[in-house]
Amino acid sequence: MTDAHELIIASPYPRDMNIYGDRGNVLALSRRARAHGFAPRVVEVNPGDPFPEAVDIVIGGGGQDSGQGRVALDLAERGNTVRDLASDGTPMLMVCGLYQLFGHRFITYTGEELVGIGVLDVETRGGDERMIGNIVLDSEVFGEIIGYENHSGDTTLGSGSTPLGRVVQGAGNNPRDGVEGARTGNVIGSYLHGSLLPKNPALSDFLIGEAAMRRYGSFTPSAGVDNTVTRARESAKRRPR
Repeated sequence: MTDAHELIIASPYPRDMNIYGDRGNVLALSRRARAHGFAPRVVEVNPGDPFPEAVDIVIGGGGQDSGQGRVALDLAERGNTVRDLASDGTPMLMVCGLYQLFGHRFITYTGEELVGIGVLDVETRGGDERMIGNIVLDSEVFGEIIGYENHSGDTTLGSGSTPLGRVVQGAGNNPRDGVEGARTGNVIGSYLHGSLLPKNPALSDFLIGEAAMRRYGSFTPSAGVDNTVTRARESAKRRPR
């Protein structure tokens, strides 16, 4: 690609939903997009801010229950816009707290119900068991996924979403089902935090590729995987939980 085509990346609620460094996913996605020859432009959307009229990728992170409460009402007001984008195939990645709010509801540990926007067919309850540590998934679409989980949300999937992957090491959505994350169309939700995209370029390539196909009609991958990524993945797999 000789001309740098623009890709607009919407980053919802970075002030409240960035407690575990999920902004690193935005940085990694932007750098990966440049490596593929695109010109990424990140638009941060905090409560009350206008949502960009045109958007190619949406990527959000996690926060404390108090942060979720602050953004839940604002997200609900944008629900139709986000649902329309999802239905139209806009690629999205939502991590932890926004993963929960992209489902039907999140009932906190204290019993407060935060209503989600229903893009993903999932429901979450705050539990008393915290799931922390390195995690390895086996994904039919993305291969081996390496990440780090730190959550007490107990998430269950309905028939309208499929898991991101099968848990090889770690806990995942809950201690029972042996799966992690959720996917509906081009929307992915996961509990894997800011190391997710730096350690898993295949996920970045999926988001970029789908965005490029929707906007420009083609995508020719041109970025490789350097040794730093490979070493980081292997190191995470060797560490104990």
